[in-house]
Amino acid sequence: MTSVGTLWFNGTIYTMERVGERVEAVLTESGKIQAIGGKEELEKKYKNIDHWHDLQGAVMFPGFTDSHLHMLGLGEAMLRLDLSTCTSSIEMKDLLTDKASLLKPGQWLIGDGWNENHFSDKKIFHRRELDTIAPNNPMLLTRICRHAALANSLAFEKAGITSTTPDPEGGIIVKDAYGENSGYLLDRAVDVIKTAQPQVDDKDLREALRVAVQAMVKKGLTGGHTEDLNYYGGFNRTLGIFRDYLNEAGPKLRMNLLVHHEVVEDMHQLGYEYGALSEYLSFGAVKIFADGALGGRTALLREAYTDERETSGIAIHTRKQLQLLVKNARACKMPVAVHAIGDLALEYVIEALEDHPSPEGVRDRIIHAQMTPPDLVERLQLLSVALDLQPHFVLSDFPWVEERLGAKRISTSFAWKTLIHSGISCAGGSDAPIEPVDPLAGIQAAVTRKYPFEKHEGYLPDQKLTAFEAVSLYTTGSACAIGKETEMGKISPGFLADFTILDRDILTVPAEEIAAAVVKGTVVNEKFQYKGE
Repeated sequence: MTSVGTLWFNGTIYTMERVGERVEAVLTESGKIQAIGGKEELEKKYKNIDHWHDLQGAVMFPGFTDSHLHMLGLGEAMLRLDLSTCTSSIEMKDLLTDKASLLKPGQWLIGDGWNENHFSDKKIFHRRELDTIAPNNPMLLTRICRHAALANSLAFEKAGITSTTPDPEGGIIVKDAYGENSGYLLDRAVDVIKTAQPQVDDKDLREALRVAVQAMVKKGLTGGHTEDLNYYGGFNRTLGIFRDYLNEAGPKLRMNLLVHHEVVEDMHQLGYEYGALSEYLSFGAVKIFADGALGGRTALLREAYTDERETSGIAIHTRKQLQLLVKNARACKMPVAVHAIGDLALEYVIEALEDHPSPEGVRDRIIHAQMTPPDLVERLQLLSVALDLQPHFVLSDFPWVEERLGAKRISTSFAWKTLIHSGISCAGGSDAPIEPVDPLAGIQAAVTRKYPFEKHEGYLPDQKLTAFEAVSLYTTGSACAIGKETEMGKISPGFLADFTILDRDILTVPAEEIAAAVVKGTVVNEKFQYKGE
């Protein structure tokens, strides 16, 4: 059978090999890049070209990949009550009241994304206040960070939580001034409520994945590294949702599935191993949580929080337990991807990786790494590790995070420039649904470190990235994080024909205009998965 080639031309095509490097045309064949160079040169040299794709002046990059998100969680959030836009506790109450009025008695009221830092009164609702809003409906409202949640009395009752229920390991059931359950739950305490919820059916999960993929390709994403396999009825069931989706019609992207440490055994018992499962699906690193988040003061710090001196956060696992989890991953010949936000959590992780090095030629991953004091950066430089950064966190977390950490610690936090210039591999993601699943918004946040309406230099302006560095997080950086730097993330012969096509050159436009770029096309495996107008 004669091979078929496609020539991509008449646009600005960035290879992402080095700053400013562009080519006139790209020849693709069978889902891969065959050659790059001048249009006439490629037409003369290759006789297999039977399709010419005129970019019509658009700008083409290697496909953008979100290095850390929760795809099923994103889809669920898009399908249920969104509290992320609330700017006051009154607005949040009104949305909850309206939603409750539409539910039958006994139906769960589920909401996502509330953030008290956006409220002038910083209000966190009490369980009894939620009871007045929905007395006949169990309620679970997940905070924006997904490391804290609110629940009403009926939800507590269904979960069997009383005032004498002890805190679960790695979590806190917060009490009020009278020693009663306040309704506020931190980290693993949230899971106790979730176990009382009815299981989501397969149809709803497939719909959640469908809307997530559609949202991602519309934003120019050709891939995502997602963590979902421990939350929807077990490893095999959740994997089946992804496989079923790929067998159906609809847009495709490349999905790397992180494997939560609690389901690694299930994975191996079913005969699966780390690495590629199919053209669009692969198993990634073992996911472990070391701590919580700064918003709920559950990120694990070396010293107490500046604005709440009686706490320094939560260790999801002790040092010894974390060591054992990493050791177990090594026995399975797998890298790890550890959530670590606080500096003490990062110290725990580094220590475990030093004692149990990653398999030859494989990188471990540290997700978030928001607090990186100099002594820990020096140790990171010696490890085979990639850091999963979320640039948009700078916009969401400042200025309130300065109150949590104080001036000294904040000076070495969210330090993306320092980390990159230290030679540490860094990838870019959204942690969606926590942040918008929009790589352009993330790129702009990395470059400006402020919202467009804010009139200052940016939060910690010395840590601003160049546009090239920011785009690299979502291209070469995301590829390096999964050991695919010789296959993905560049426009180069032998690499996958995955492209993100935009209406403007985000490497040269004013930084404040990056997120306004329009996605003209998302190409995976040489095929358009989305075409903009």
